[in-house]
Amino acid sequence: MKLKNIILLGAAAVALTACDDLFEPALESNLDIEQIHKDPLFARGLIDNAFLVIPINADGLSSASNGISTDVATDDAVTNDNDNNYKKMALGSWTARANAVSQWNDRYHAIMYCNLFLSYCDNVTWDYSSEALNEMHKDLYKGNAYALRGLHFFHLLRAHCGKVDGVLTGVPIHLNFEDGTSDFNVPRNTFKECIDQIMSDFDHAIECLPTDYGDINSDNDVPAKYKAMGANALAYNRAFGTLQKGKIDCQMIQAFKAQVALFAASPAYASAEAMTWEQAAQMAVQSLNNVGGLSGMDPEGWHWFNNKEFIENYSFRDDDPLEIAWRGNVGENTTLESDYYPPSLEGKGRINPTQNLVDAFPTVTGFPITDSRSGYDPKNPYDNRDPRLHAYIVCNGDVIGAKGEAINTTEGSPTLDPINKELGRSSITGYYLRKHLRDDVNLNPAAGKKHWGARIRYTEIFLDYAEAANEAAGPKAAVGGANYSAYDVIKALRHRAGIQDPAGGDAYLDECAQSKEKMRELIRNERRLELCFENHRFWDLRRWLAPLNTPVKGVRITANGDSYNYEYPEVEQRNYQDFMYYGPIPYSEALKYSNLRQNDGW
Repeated sequence: MKLKNIILLGAAAVALTACDDLFEPALESNLDIEQIHKDPLFARGLIDNAFLVIPINADGLSSASNGISTDVATDDAVTNDNDNNYKKMALGSWTARANAVSQWNDRYHAIMYCNLFLSYCDNVTWDYSSEALNEMHKDLYKGNAYALRGLHFFHLLRAHCGKVDGVLTGVPIHLNFEDGTSDFNVPRNTFKECIDQIMSDFDHAIECLPTDYGDINSDNDVPAKYKAMGANALAYNRAFGTLQKGKIDCQMIQAFKAQVALFAASPAYASAEAMTWEQAAQMAVQSLNNVGGLSGMDPEGWHWFNNKEFIENYSFRDDDPLEIAWRGNVGENTTLESDYYPPSLEGKGRINPTQNLVDAFPTVTGFPITDSRSGYDPKNPYDNRDPRLHAYIVCNGDVIGAKGEAINTTEGSPTLDPINKELGRSSITGYYLRKHLRDDVNLNPAAGKKHWGARIRYTEIFLDYAEAANEAAGPKAAVGGANYSAYDVIKALRHRAGIQDPAGGDAYLDECAQSKEKMRELIRNERRLELCFENHRFWDLRRWLAPLNTPVKGVRITANGDSYNYEYPEVEQRNYQDFMYYGPIPYSEALKYSNLRQNDGW
């Protein structure tokens, strides 16, 4: 893979000023690799390419399968798109040759760009005006390169690590740029070596980057390293100021580390002893310290995607809300609503939440609907429920859309919204997606609204801490330098959403806090609710070694005079094998390289 000439994908003329939504198309440039020493824009283009293929869409809907979340391959959702690869995978078509969640090619390509950049960056002249600006710009891009390499490697490892002869094994680590003379027939590294390498890249990035980007007003605030080179506040602001918001900073990297640590400590990977629960809790705490710990939990964070006033007035130079560890796209369009609104609102209804997920939301009292104390009324199943249910899912009778119309999914409705009324548009389950959508968009005629994407929310990191702290020391112990426990986090999340029992507390949470096992169940359920449709459930079930083949149900509603009858038919049967807790190495790669052992079962 010799890059004597590189085709830069629209990067040569673009400064890395923000996430992928700020990249503008440019003419392709065929340039000799030696040009990298003379042209910093060319060097930056290598990092641009690594940015452009980050495997997480800002709205949680995966570009890997045409805008559909991996949740449709779990018990949380299905799709009415019969050609969707995640759907086929869940129904039994997952093989080493047909892998909808494969990360192999894209991640290694991105890592290659990072390796090439890191091999040259110290010799690039980044700024001719001063030694200090040259050093600051070098650190800026070098730090982003290390962070991106670690991030891409994490997604590669998560998708392709697995057991070989019963031993958990990682993937090959490539840290140098490789060309046609390189030996690609190399064995896989251990899982622990992979985790250590990812964390090493993140630590190198932290050494180079600021906590966050923003202008400073005084020369006294210039870091000592650059001040010794003669840098003043004006120079610092050119390299690390407000203009750079959207690039990777240390706050984001600490969130990355928390994600990786939780992954490595989980039951499916614990045998490698790469990370302990206590270490995972500690890394989550380090990330949460950036918002002030538990007191910094954003009260509006559970419905960040529909905070209209903030979104409409947002500029990329503004500070992000407390909820956002790493923002994604911010743009005005109707794409999401066109894909996911019910057909009565001119949408395609492509993601259909399941009855399984709906049943996971407690009542507003905090008790599960199966608990006699919950107040759940099976004749009015959507009344007095956890407010997150109606914020994330469109149930029968809910209002959405610019005209404020109620969605009618009952049998005999004159609309196309009832279950299976029109192939490819109507819901398979009787529910429609609301999360990620603006509820005030009009599709006829189309009138776009500004949308806010979140790649990583601090809610996720709070949940990471709760899970790790409970596993390390139980429900009410503070772990990893925190002054709060798993119990405190879950109490705050539920209270934020509006859960409260008749006595003014959270009696069910208090019951769960009596044992690690009960608290584990509650934490996992809270994670399921808070992070639904954000591409977590697919990976969470596997790292927990939780059941994968739970039958997926929907709801069929028929009118009975002034009341309704509710039936809950099975709508899809998952078909996973036990070895599918780990994904395969691509068949073609295992076939080409004798030293690249395939995961067991594939």
